[in-house]
Parts: sequence; structure tokens; C-alpha cells
Amino acid sequence: MSAGLYERDFYAWANEQAALIRAGNLAAVDLEHIAEEIESMGKTEKRELVSRLAVLLLHLLKWQHQPDRRGSSWEATITVQRRDIASHLEDNPSLKSKLGDAILYAYKNAATLAVGETGLPNGIFPAACPWSFAQMMDEEFWPSVS
Repeated sequence: MSAGLYERDFYAWANEQAALIRAGNLAAVDLEHIAEEIESMGKTEKRELVSRLAVLLLHLLKWQHQPDRRGSSWEATITVQRRDIASHLEDNPSLKSKLGDAILYAYKNAATLAVGETGLPNGIFPAACPWSFAQMMDEEFWPSVS
């Protein structure tokens, strides 16, 4: 029953599984789907880190390459992303071991978006992230024109 419910009504399935676990009825629990959902939750946390890094990097690139367009909105976005990334890593400290790959992926997305949002040629933006994670996260770091 649970496996079919999983396919038809995820919300009902999740509530049923929680009730079964709380009742100690582990024999009736849909372990395979629960394991899949737990793995999916971990992937979601990594995707959130990459997404926040991409937004931060995009705005740092725009800050650096469009000094005449700098404003409080970009500054606020950079500040909020720094805080949210720090908080996310505090909540998920094992993600720190994934930072290198996350930054590589996020930077590629940020550079692609920067070309589209700024109208600047692709070659303007470095092929690899020009900043360390420490720099990106430093409240005092605001990249200047290269």
C-alpha cells in the first residue's frame, strides 16, 4: 500500500510513514522510498549551496565589471548571500568538503548569467573563479575593476 501511495500522493505517504515510525511499526515502513527521500534531501542542500554561490558570484562579477551600475540592491544581495551561505554551512558543515566543486559549478553559471545580464562579451569574465572562498565571504571584500 505505501509504495503505491508514494506514487499517487506523496504528502499522504510522508504523513503515513511518519506515523508508522512514531508508532514503532517499522515492519510497515517503506524503507526504500524513505532512503531515496533522505538522499534527495542531501542533494537539495548541496543544490541550495551552489545556487546561493552562483547568485553571490554573479553579483560580485557585476560589481567588478560594471562599477557605474553599482547600487544598494547589488550590495544588499551580496550581503544577504554571504550571510545565507554562512548559515547554510553552519547547518550543514559536511558541505564544506564540497566547496571546491560547488564553486566551480556555481562560477560557470554565474559567468554565463553575467554575460546575459550585463551585455558584456564572454571573454571579459575569467574562465575560472578569480576569488577564494574566503574573499567571497569577507564582508570587507568588494572587487574592483581589473
